[in-house]
Amino acid sequence: SPLRSVAPLGLAFTMAEILLSLTIIGVVAAITLPSLTGNINERTWNTQRKALYARMSQAIALMPSLNGYGTLTAGDSSNSAQDTATETFITSGLSKVLKINNICDSDHLEDCGIPAKLSTIAGSVVSTPETLVSLNSFFNTSKAYSNGVTMSYSQLDTKAAAFETANGESILTYYNPNCVSAMGETGLHYIQPKMCVNFIFDLNGTKGPNTVGKDIGFMTVFYPTDSLVVAPMPLNSRAVGLANWQDAVPLCRQQDEQGRVPNIDELASMFVNRYILNDFSGESYWSSSKFDANKFWVFEMYSGRKRPFTAADSRVTLHCIKRY
Repeated sequence: SPLRSVAPLGLAFTMAEILLSLTIIGVVAAITLPSLTGNINERTWNTQRKALYARMSQAIALMPSLNGYGTLTAGDSSNSAQDTATETFITSGLSKVLKINNICDSDHLEDCGIPAKLSTIAGSVVSTPETLVSLNSFFNTSKAYSNGVTMSYSQLDTKAAAFETANGESILTYYNPNCVSAMGETGLHYIQPKMCVNFIFDLNGTKGPNTVGKDIGFMTVFYPTDSLVVAPMPLNSRAVGLANWQDAVPLCRQQDEQGRVPNIDELASMFVNRYILNDFSGESYWSSSKFDANKFWVFEMYSGRKRPFTAADSRVTLHCIKRY
């Protein structure tokens, strides 16, 4: 008669064993799933940041000039300037070169998906700044410095406005209609007059986590013509610490394999957005931008000035970034 296969005895799973296996699988999934989801979100956000940066850079390059949009009426000491300059910049300028679905004035930012609160890169929660000066109080303060060179600036406060892109990003905009070009400065000077536009973007609109460094980032545009668009990603809210320039590059690599020393324009962007970075330090930060053979540009976070320092100077702080 044909041979008949018989299942060996004792190899079946009991109900208790099945339940135990399912419990173990559930525990492992609960541990690993958040990490996997976080990695997926991070990759998605990185891809979105790169695409948005490319679109914004192309749009800004197509604009003939970034200054002069809108009108301003100065307020008194207790009232910020009343204006529509930022809204006019978006409607009459940026919307001509970038696909925009919706534009919101300063009184209706939430209609463009702008949250009322933001989580800073340090984890604290702050109110979304609705004017340029609430983003950075150094933008309406006259300054002067005397060390062989005298400098001063004075800026009006302007209201923020917002828009939604055709790709679903919500972008909060701060505008300086009086921005000027670089003057070939070779010494101490302030960056505030050179900033034309600052964007705080939310990659997924009304969805969370509304956290800087995740779905929220920033871009800053300097100079009205031949404009420069920069979008650094600070590694965290804390600087590495005091260092000379020779140690800066390896220290950033130790902090993160993609860590970089920011250039002087990236530091200027970080200064503009110091409120949402929760960086109110009284420190000077190294840049990777050379001044001459022995000096590098340093940015003063407590004033908005850039100045040259010798590479061997160990009184300067290092704050590393990633680029995308």
